[in-house]
Amino acid sequence: MLLFRWLLLLMLLGSIVSFMFFIGTGQERFKRYGIMTLKWALIAAFGFFGVLVLERI
Repeated sequence: MLLFRWLLLLMLLGSIVSFMFFIGTGQERFKRYGIMTLKWALIAAFGFFGVLVLERI
């Protein structure tokens, strides 16, 4: 459980750092990395919280 929380946190922080690099450099690849990381972080978060909800039922 703790491992998944840290993984989600690190993915979100990585996405933020990628967007900061995009703002700083203007290179589109950092924007793509940020969007891709954010997408997978949200998918993982929905899966994680979905499992938590199913455990409560």
